[in-house]
Amino acid sequence: MDKTLFLILGLVVGLIGGFPLWRSLFRQKQTEVDTRLQQEAEAEAGRIRAQADSEARQIRLEAEQTRQDITRKLQEADRKWQEAAERETQLLAKQAQFGVEREQIAALRTQLDGERQQAKQDAAQTRDMLAAERQETRREREELGREIERVNRRAEQLDARGEKLDSLEERLEAGLRDLRGQEDELVERAKQIDLKMYEVAGLSPEAAREQILGKLDAELEEEKAIRVRAMTERAGTDARRTAAQIIAQAIQRSASETSAQLSVSVVPIPNDAMKGRLIGREGRNIRAFESLTGVDLIIDDTPEAVILSSFNPIRREVAKHVLEALVADGRIHPTRIEEMVHKAQDDMKTFIHTQGEEAAIEAGVVGIKAGLVQLLGRMYFRTSYGQNVLKHSIQVAHLTGIMADELGLDAALARRAGLMHDVGKSIDREIDGTHVEIGINLAKRFGEPEGVIDAIAHHHDPENGETLYSVLVAAADAISAARPGARREELESYVRRLEQLEQIAVAFPGVQQAYAIQAGREVRVIVQPERVTDSQATLLAREIAGRVEQDMEYPGQVQVTVVRESRAVEIAR
Repeated sequence: MDKTLFLILGLVVGLIGGFPLWRSLFRQKQTEVDTRLQQEAEAEAGRIRAQADSEARQIRLEAEQTRQDITRKLQEADRKWQEAAERETQLLAKQAQFGVEREQIAALRTQLDGERQQAKQDAAQTRDMLAAERQETRREREELGREIERVNRRAEQLDARGEKLDSLEERLEAGLRDLRGQEDELVERAKQIDLKMYEVAGLSPEAAREQILGKLDAELEEEKAIRVRAMTERAGTDARRTAAQIIAQAIQRSASETSAQLSVSVVPIPNDAMKGRLIGREGRNIRAFESLTGVDLIIDDTPEAVILSSFNPIRREVAKHVLEALVADGRIHPTRIEEMVHKAQDDMKTFIHTQGEEAAIEAGVVGIKAGLVQLLGRMYFRTSYGQNVLKHSIQVAHLTGIMADELGLDAALARRAGLMHDVGKSIDREIDGTHVEIGINLAKRFGEPEGVIDAIAHHHDPENGETLYSVLVAAADAISAARPGARREELESYVRRLEQLEQIAVAFPGVQQAYAIQAGREVRVIVQPERVTDSQATLLAREIAGRVEQDMEYPGQVQVTVVRESRAVEIAR
């Protein structure tokens, strides 16, 4: 009993002695928990502060846009401010739970309010700028209104002038009617004079008939001269008909493509992000590309495409290959651009030589020297009035060879002359002189035959040529250039040419109306039968054709057709 009591007393004393130690350990544990909770709260507050700073910077960037974007971004800022307020509420709850101070959240809200006020100020400045632009637009609209008033006054003046012209035309028509009346009176007076002449001269009808027959004999002599001239013209017509048949056979047996090269090339790209890589940092890539290729690289709002602009088709083609290779490779920097340009230039030389060889094979011409083949290949990138010069030369070679076969000439030499007739155009943009002069020098340098040199020299003036090959080449050149669709022509110049044809024809006396038909290949002239006779119609057609040759420039030839028609109408009742 005493022993048990002693043990109990010892245990109580031990517990009382160790209570301060237990209390110290409990306080230390509580302090660690409080420290950990405070660190977590501070980390959460730092994260929220960083997020709020990022959102504030985004609001400042968006505030620099237009008024509509500013309004929308202000609404977005309000929403973010509400979200920040909600986060503040959550933070306050966490602060109450973990014992974190509230002053940091209040400072964050104050900062957001300041940034929101700054955004409103930026929006006000943008509104002021828009108001100034609106004032400028109003001023321009007023200037446009004044310009419209000036145009309207000009139109009124033109209307007044048109009324004067109408009145003048009416007076002219009245004068014409008076002249016709006077002409009828003169005819009647002439009849009366004839009757009086019979009475005064005392001629019998037989004597008068003899005089009339004498006049008819003189007219028959004139008719004989006309017939002789007609026979001469018929011989020329037969010769032209034979030539036309030969040319028609050549055209029917020859068919080739026509192509038109533009001054720009469009290169597709996989996405619009590639445009930024093509421009490069501070534009260094695009500057390197343009300086190395000599071609303007146009990067605009066109989706998934960029534009290459240059009047030199070879440079533009090299730039196109370089750009396509860079886009496919993905490595775009000045050094890589320089490597790709050199490689594309070497490939272009090979391509040009290949085109020259293929053209010679297609035209059936052999034995051409390598330098001349290279020049022929360059014509693949040369156009004339929208027509590819190399395709045109191949077509001329075919036509010349066919016509030479029909005439019993050397077809191989004719094809060679036709293929080489425009070789000067391959470098006429690089050296001085016409393409004819350059072509003659090139042909002599590479030892071409005299027939080829003569065809090159006189394919625009075959009447001065020394061989028939120049005539054949000139005819084939005109046929190829005059094919429908062979040459691209602007609508304005095309309409202007038709109007000029009609104006030239109408300017001749006795012409009632003129119509340009068949895309300007023929002008049909309708004459007044009482003023123009049949023989005069032939002369009129020749005069109109001569005036067209003198005053106009046109591809191919223009046929002038004069129509003289007399009608006698009577009604049976």
